[in-house]
Amino acid sequence: MFDTMTATKILGSICGALLFFVVLGFVGTNLYSTPSGVLAIAIEVDDPDAAVAVVEEEEEVSFEDLLASADLGRGERAWASCRACHSLEAGVNGVGPYMHGVVGREVAAVDGFNYSSALESLDGVWDVDALNAFLLRPSDYAPGNRMSYAGMPRDQQRADLILFLKSLTD
Repeated sequence: MFDTMTATKILGSICGALLFFVVLGFVGTNLYSTPSGVLAIAIEVDDPDAAVAVVEEEEEVSFEDLLASADLGRGERAWASCRACHSLEAGVNGVGPYMHGVVGREVAAVDGFNYSSALESLDGVWDVDALNAFLLRPSDYAPGNRMSYAGMPRDQQRADLILFLKSLTD
């Protein structure tokens, strides 16, 4: 059943396929590449010395301004990344403590939740600034906390989420 002719056919098929891909790569490279140093599009300028790209610095927007322009609907959508571990229902803890009324609540103050020593050692309340810093990167705000969430890098998304959480206070 498995004779020399079958082995020859299999080996020939593999070599033929490899040869096909080598030729295809060679043709594709030569067909779609440009010679080194040649621009694909040349842009004419009146004064070549004045053709310097000026990069304007992006204007820094304060977090208070972002919070003022925050959207409750976007905040509710941002909450989707939190709901796997947290609950919005007061008194119902998940992997993390419940978030109902978190804005203005003392840090590590939910009864019945086993906080990490990193969070228990923090003083203060979860105000807008504290939540903003914590949501940016929890591991930097409270090194050693057990929250595995990497953080929310987009400022507007954090502002939207904080507005949503503020709307849940009693």
